[in-house]
Amino acid sequence: MTTAGDIMHRGAQWIPAHETLDRAAQLMRDLNVGALPISDQNERLCGILTDRDIVVGCVAMGHDPAKITAGEMAQGTPRWIDSDADVGEVLSEMKEHQIRRLPVIDDKRLVGMISEADLARHVSDEQLAAWVESVYARGTGSAMG
Repeated sequence: MTTAGDIMHRGAQWIPAHETLDRAAQLMRDLNVGALPISDQNERLCGILTDRDIVVGCVAMGHDPAKITAGEMAQGTPRWIDSDADVGEVLSEMKEHQIRRLPVIDDKRLVGMISEADLARHVSDEQLAAWVESVYARGTGSAMG
């Protein structure tokens, strides 16, 4: 059985909720990633911050990224998967919530992230096609919608 731990990108890092968006952008640059899980004071997942969140939710709104925190940008309930979960569960979670990145947790600690690139490398063409259609489909349920 292939697990989330088998396909994830190891070495993912948190951004603490109190850190500013300019610091988050620097960390994204340094790590060459487009998203960071946000941790609360107890190092528990409380959200995910993307480069798009910073640009659209802060900069384009005329806010100063040196004054807005990652925690202020966290919205909704963050999704995650246990490192022992089967890859089918990974695909199901990502499809159901139409998400492109999924933090992997082991014993309440972040151990990795699963991205589109990880899926492309580790799942069958059929599984990938079904995932792409479900995540990128709009309104009508088809990829063309």
